[in-house]
Amino acid sequence: MAPRDLRLLPKTHLHLHFSGSMRHLTLVELADTHGVRLPDALRTDWPPELSAADERGWFRFQRLYDIARSVLRTEDDVRRLVREAAEDDKADGSRWLEIQVDPSGYANRFHGITAFTDLVLDAARDAAAGTGIAVQVIIAANRTRHPLDARTLARLAAQYVGRGVVGFGLSNDERRGTTSEFAPAFRIARNAGLLAAPHGGELCGPATVRTCLDELGAGRVGHGVRTIEDPDLLKRVVDAQVALEVCPASNVSLGVYRRPEDVPLRQLYEAGARIALGADDPLLFGSRLAEQYETARAVHHFTDEELADLARGSVLASTAPDEVRKTLLTDIDDWLGADQTTAAPAPAATY
Repeated sequence: MAPRDLRLLPKTHLHLHFSGSMRHLTLVELADTHGVRLPDALRTDWPPELSAADERGWFRFQRLYDIARSVLRTEDDVRRLVREAAEDDKADGSRWLEIQVDPSGYANRFHGITAFTDLVLDAARDAAAGTGIAVQVIIAANRTRHPLDARTLARLAAQYVGRGVVGFGLSNDERRGTTSEFAPAFRIARNAGLLAAPHGGELCGPATVRTCLDELGAGRVGHGVRTIEDPDLLKRVVDAQVALEVCPASNVSLGVYRRPEDVPLRQLYEAGARIALGADDPLLFGSRLAEQYETARAVHHFTDEELADLARGSVLASTAPDEVRKTLLTDIDDWLGADQTTAAPAPAATY
């Protein structure tokens, strides 16, 4: 029996960064339009060879990300990015996208954090209308900035509850800053009804996941793969059904694990963890959402039933309303029961 088409498997996408979602072709076109010089790693030698095993490696990764962000110069550029991210997600079978953005990184060029947030949310509404998939926003603070800046962003996010912002995150190098110092910002966000979804447990060990739970009130953890190293913590995550946004391509590209088969996806799944596969930064890692499911199948030997279970986990971990979740879960069951020999494949995303 032929394997089912994973691009037809309904799913949600909960770990995708804003500039990192950009198509490679779009990056090159916008760079040429705006006169931005791209290094070879972002033009001819794409996708770049990366590592964040040490500070120098992270600096290079961050430098490439910052260059990519710098090609976004106009409102049309931002709208194009969000529209294409939604189109690519739809092609990969995603029905619900939560895209993560730090407005501080775009404030100078787009008239401040509030104006930029308004622009992103308007672009998200247009993208949703044009593609038929929901596009929501997670506002994320930056670990390398002062925790007071995070409070400003949390208050900003709180103003948009019910208007397209569904969560509050914390990103950048886990080895920088003190995670617990961001607790007041997350308290503001949680009190407003936003999901707490900080990064933890990728570049640093399981202790960062514990801090995200204890100090930030995390309902989901970005990455979280190194939870596997602490059995007591893993049991706590499983019992509480705190979802882990596992991004296999990111883990290997950044040197957290040497080979794709070393990513503990199978171990986390068999322990009962709720997992939402994510692409993280396709622009820098060279693969989108469907490829993460393909990795689960080809490298970690997930059956179609287990892949459907991963998709269910992504739905249950999302902020989607109950009626949307119910529809998606039914459609996942239908994917398992479908005659895959007659199913038409979804169009492949264009990089």
